[in-house]
Amino acid sequence: MKFQDRLTVLNGIASLQAKRFEELGIYSLADLINYYPRRYDDYSEVSLVKDLKPGPVSLKVKITNLTGRYAKTRGLHISEAIASDASGSVKIVWFNQPFRLKSFKSNKTYYLSGSYELKNNHFSIINPATELVSDLPVNTARILAIYPESKNIDSRLIRKLMLQLSPLIDQIPESLPGFIIKDQKLISLSQALKLLHMPDSRSNLEAAKRRLGFEEVFNFALASLISKQINQAEKSISIKFSEDLAKAFIASLPFKLTDSQRLAVWRIYLDMQSPTPMNRLVEGDVGSGKTVVAVMAALMVLKANKQVALMAPTELLARQHAETIYNLLKPVGLESKLSLLVGSLKSSQKQIAYKFIKNNQASFIVGTHALIQEKVDIKNLALVIVDEQHRFGVKQRTALIAKAGHMPHVLSLSATPIPRSLALTLYGELDITRLKQKPSNRLPVDTTIIYPSQVAELYTHVDQEIKAGRQVFIVCPAIHEAEHGLKSATQVYEELSRGVFRHRRLGLLHGQLKTDIKQQVMKDFVYKKLDILVATTVIEVGVDVPNASLMIVFSPERFGLAQLHQLRGRIGRGDYSGHFYMIVESDKSSLKRLRALERSSDGFDLAELDLKLRGPGAIYGTYQHGALDLRIANLNDRQLISEAVNGAHMFIDQKEALDNYPVLKQKINQLRAVTNLN
Repeated sequence: MKFQDRLTVLNGIASLQAKRFEELGIYSLADLINYYPRRYDDYSEVSLVKDLKPGPVSLKVKITNLTGRYAKTRGLHISEAIASDASGSVKIVWFNQPFRLKSFKSNKTYYLSGSYELKNNHFSIINPATELVSDLPVNTARILAIYPESKNIDSRLIRKLMLQLSPLIDQIPESLPGFIIKDQKLISLSQALKLLHMPDSRSNLEAAKRRLGFEEVFNFALASLISKQINQAEKSISIKFSEDLAKAFIASLPFKLTDSQRLAVWRIYLDMQSPTPMNRLVEGDVGSGKTVVAVMAALMVLKANKQVALMAPTELLARQHAETIYNLLKPVGLESKLSLLVGSLKSSQKQIAYKFIKNNQASFIVGTHALIQEKVDIKNLALVIVDEQHRFGVKQRTALIAKAGHMPHVLSLSATPIPRSLALTLYGELDITRLKQKPSNRLPVDTTIIYPSQVAELYTHVDQEIKAGRQVFIVCPAIHEAEHGLKSATQVYEELSRGVFRHRRLGLLHGQLKTDIKQQVMKDFVYKKLDILVATTVIEVGVDVPNASLMIVFSPERFGLAQLHQLRGRIGRGDYSGHFYMIVESDKSSLKRLRALERSSDGFDLAELDLKLRGPGAIYGTYQHGALDLRIANLNDRQLISEAVNGAHMFIDQKEALDNYPVLKQKINQLRAVTNLN
């Protein structure tokens, strides 16, 4: 057997079954080995019949008195038997498994694992797995790996195949340097994978998880550090600091900069004065003032007669940025340097923009993906600003940077607060600045949990807000009805536009709409042509609607705290305080999380809590594919994170050559190609 072989080389797998595995993304033996269990059922402790207690049990028994019958009502086949050991006997039952009647010999001893439970006023073991004691147990009397399953592929089959793959797993080459394995007292990769699929004890399973989790974080951290090394070896344009310009700009602002903004700007100025390229991420909560920080960075580049390019993920957001930046630059006389480049411009407008950009008349270019077109010549580019940087792939960011013909300074902006453990793992190559404070002119947003019985009263309040000239967001977790009781955007839009808000102007926005329709709907809402926008989370980040003062979220239990906080940031952005309402379902278990949102307006604290309660997916659910492929590592395990990151630093500090570790090199190169690195 070879790692690249199809599954048909395994006993019991024909072409049809192999195709069913392909539906799970498993095409080769290597894919199957890397198909990790999602949880484990522990049947490793073999009990005596007399000691049975409700729940998962394993027995070592002889099986007799086999009978079969069909239930009168539903045609269900019921197989029954008696399992006995020296201490007593217990009834066992299988549903729709008539083959069981011919599966057992009276003089043989079997391991039996199943659920001991009360059915029809009698305790019995339901649908147990059985195996001869004389065989190596795969599905009984051990810790059983439970995999993501499909209609035709179950965990029992996968466990049997893993047993066949055992010799091949032993051949898996080591991927971590020997000195790292020795220093961290890790088991080998092949041993870890075998124990992950076929654990023989809880302690060995934990050792396997630690080894694999360590490697996941180590690889991310090492890829980050290598990217940082490569970046620091480049040369960039040194941008001088003009104190007079900075003071004039600050004096022109209609608000006072926060201490966080001042510190962020000063660090950026120090970075850009160096000939080493800046690679800094400014992450700030919604409304923390990232745009002003970015403009202050751009000021010095404009003063040096160089160019700045700001790339935004959507045209509407790019246009809003251009409008905001124009107003910020006007008091210091630099507004004429601004140019907008987006896809919807007329051909004649684009030609003028291309000309102005090429001859440096346009020094501050704001745009979308249109910036990376071949026709755009920004040879004087000294600073690249990427807004909502996780929304862009590596190729898009690299293409914009390449326009300079050298390595420009790069400033990334993110409105998604990142827990420190995630930042340490994913963004080791970036210098990170946090904007922890909000400008004094930012109004608070009241947050309230609403129950279904209060919805009619809430809608009355909504109508009053609209009557007063305000606008309203209504957010749903699904586009169409996905399951019973779950409100969808299309359903809510239909109900409200025909019912309680039929006298109001409603719009519908979701990801399945064509791009031009989405842009038009959002544009109509921004320019007050709509009173209510019913949407999915496509409105989560970016677009600024100062007149929107109220947001309602249906089924908030379906969202992470970080995501709800992002949604909340869409309102209260103008002269009116915001109101954020969450209409809960009957699930009381999530109320604790939602109460935290009622109490806190700190996105960083909420992101930490989300990570603890729901894992990294709650924070990075909308990030590009491959950005956080941590299947084993627990990012709440701060000791593991610290050890893995320190291991990556050790690799760098010892000046190890990646070429000496071909398996590791391949993984690092893959990570640097598909994640937010570079």
